Amino acid sequence: MSIAPPLPAPARLLTGRHRVTLAVLLVAQFMLAVDFSILNVALPAIGDDLGFSLGGLQWIATAFALCAAGFTLFFGRIGDLLGRKRIFLGSLALLGVASLVGGLAPTPELLIAARVAQGLATAAATPSGLALLTTSFPEGPLRQKALGLNGALMSAGFTAGAVLGGVLTDVLSWRWAFFVNVPVALAVLVVAPAVIAESRPADRPRLDLPGALSVTLGLLGVVYGLTQAGEHGWTHPQAVAGLLAGAVLLAVFLLVERRAAQPLVPLKVLARPTVAWGNLIGLLAFVTETSLVYLLTLYLQKTLGFSALAAGLSFGVLGLGTVAGGLLAPKAIARTSTIAVLVGGGLLQAVSTAALLLLGDTAAALALLLPATFLGGVGNMLVIVGFMVTATAGLPDHQQGLATGLASMSQQVGITMGTPIMSAIVTAVTGGAVSAGAIRHGVLVAVAANAGLVLLGVLVAAVLLRVPGIMIANPRRRSRR
Repeated sequence: MSIAPPLPAPARLLTGRHRVTLAVLLVAQFMLAVDFSILNVALPAIGDDLGFSLGGLQWIATAFALCAAGFTLFFGRIGDLLGRKRIFLGSLALLGVASLVGGLAPTPELLIAARVAQGLATAAATPSGLALLTTSFPEGPLRQKALGLNGALMSAGFTAGAVLGGVLTDVLSWRWAFFVNVPVALAVLVVAPAVIAESRPADRPRLDLPGALSVTLGLLGVVYGLTQAGEHGWTHPQAVAGLLAGAVLLAVFLLVERRAAQPLVPLKVLARPTVAWGNLIGLLAFVTETSLVYLLTLYLQKTLGFSALAAGLSFGVLGLGTVAGGLLAPKAIARTSTIAVLVGGGLLQAVSTAALLLLGDTAAALALLLPATFLGGVGNMLVIVGFMVTATAGLPDHQQGLATGLASMSQQVGITMGTPIMSAIVTAVTGGAVSAGAIRHGVLVAVAANAGLVLLGVLVAAVLLRVPGIMIANPRRRSRR
C-alpha cells in the first residue's frame, strides 16, 4: 500500500505586496465598519440642524441599515459576474460621493438619499473586499492572519465609530461624521488599482434574478420589521407585517433556488455544515456584541448620567479587547483548532457578558464594566475570526464570492438586527418607564438574553460542527497526515 506524500507546509510569511494589499483592504473595511455607528451619537444634532421630525430621525440609521443588510448577497454575486475588484473600487467611489453629499446636505430628504447610497456602497464593498482578501491569501496561516486583522479592525471600527462620532459632533460638527470618509476613500482608490489583482470565477454564472429579488426583498422585510419592533414593540403592525413578509419572501427564495439552473446560492453549498452553522455562529456573534454597546450606552447615560462623549470614550476599552482578540485568534487557531477557538471565545464572551448582571447604579460599576467589556471583546473577536475561517474554508476560489457574500450578509444582518432586538426587550421590560432604576432593570434583562444568545453559539460550535468531513483544524496537523 502506497503512502501519499505529505501536503506542503502552508506559507506563513507575508510578502511586501501582501502587506500593501492587506493594508488597503483593511483600511477600507475599517471605514465601512465605522459608518455603522458614527452617526448614532450625532442624531439629535442632525435633527436640530436640518429639522427632522422625531419619527423621521430614525430613518437616518434605518435607511443605511436596510440597504447595507438587504443587498449584500446580491452584490456579492454581482462581484462574481463583473469582477470583485471592479465592484470594490466602484462602491468605494460611491461611498466617497455619498459621504460628501451627506455632509453638505441642506435638507432631510437629501441626507436620507445619501444614507441610502452609503448603505448600497457598503453592501457592495463588504463582500467584494472580503472576497479579495480570501483570494489574495492562500487558505491556512496567512489567510487566518489576514482574517484576524480584518476582524479586529472591523469590530474596532464599529466601536471607534461611536467614539469618533461624539468627538466630531462636539468639537466640529455632525457634518464631519460624513466628511471623514472622503479622504479615506480617495486614498484607497488611488492605491488599490495598482496593488489588488482582479478576482472572478473562470466561468461566470448568470444572474439568478428571481433569487436575487426574493432574497433581497426578504432581507429588507426582516430588517425593517426588526427596526420597527425595536422602536415600537414586537406587536406593532408594521413590525409584524415586515417580519411576516420577510419570512415569506425568504421561503420563496429557497423554493426558487431549488429549481434555478444557476442559483444565486446553490443549496449544496448552503447545506455544508461549515457554511450553514458557521454563518449562524457569525450572525449570533454580531447580534450580541454590537447590541451590547447599545445596552451599555443606555446604562451609562440613563442610569449613571454619563454624557454621550464620556459613554463613547468608555467603549475604547472594548475596542482594545477586539484588537487583542483579532491578533490572538490566528495564533490560537494554529495551535488548537477553529472549533476550539469558537467554543473558547464564546465561553469567554458569555462569562464576561453575564458578569455585567452585577452592575450597580453608581459610577463604581466601571470597575466591573471596563474589564468585563475588554474580555468580552477578546472572546467575541475570537468567535468572529473563527466564523470567518469556518465559513470560507474548503471552498475553491470560484465560490469565494458566494462564501464571503453569505458571511458578509451574516455580519450586516447581525449588526442591524442586534440593537432592535435588545431595544424591544428593554421596551417590553420597562413598559415605557424612563426612570434610572427602570432603565437599569430593562438593560440587565436584555444583558441576560444577550449572554444566552452567546451560549447558543457555543452550543452550535461544540455540537453541530463536530461532524465527519469537516477539516477546520490546525492545518499543520493535516500536512503531517
